Amino acid sequence: MIQQFNFSYRLIPTIQDLPKQEQVLVNAANAALARAYAPYSKFQVGASVLLKSGLIIEGNNQENIAYPSGLCAERVALFYAGANHPNDPILKICIVAKGDLTSSDSYVSPCGPCRQVMLESASRQTEPIEVLLVQKSGEVLLLDSVQNLLPFGFTK
Repeated sequence: MIQQFNFSYRLIPTIQDLPKQEQVLVNAANAALARAYAPYSKFQVGASVLLKSGLIIEGNNQENIAYPSGLCAERVALFYAGANHPNDPILKICIVAKGDLTSSDSYVSPCGPCRQVMLESASRQTEPIEVLLVQKSGEVLLLDSVQNLLPFGFTK
């Protein structure tokens, strides 16, 4: 029996076409990206999460010469939110990146471990977590749920 997994996403032409709250979220991810510690890969990633209370948490990748001891931006932000605001649901996560590993017309998609952490973060709450992936050009890919990034993730 052949089955399919399908999902929808929206393409937003520019950051300015987003609602104001999401523009603030993108700006926070870009601010986090500027503080990333990536001396080895030269690939900086910033992430920001919007909590239901309106609080925005920022995270960035933190590399370490003893690879793979570093941590991705998404997990930095999600773990901080979970550790410090466990009862404040995450509504959205925004991810931005810059470096030689991406072109201006490509989206940086979270790695497998980050997708799994995003999925489990969503399973800890009742609200889905929307995902904003922002190109260097400013176009935004908007997913309604992190489950669209990992349809067969580990579950309890």
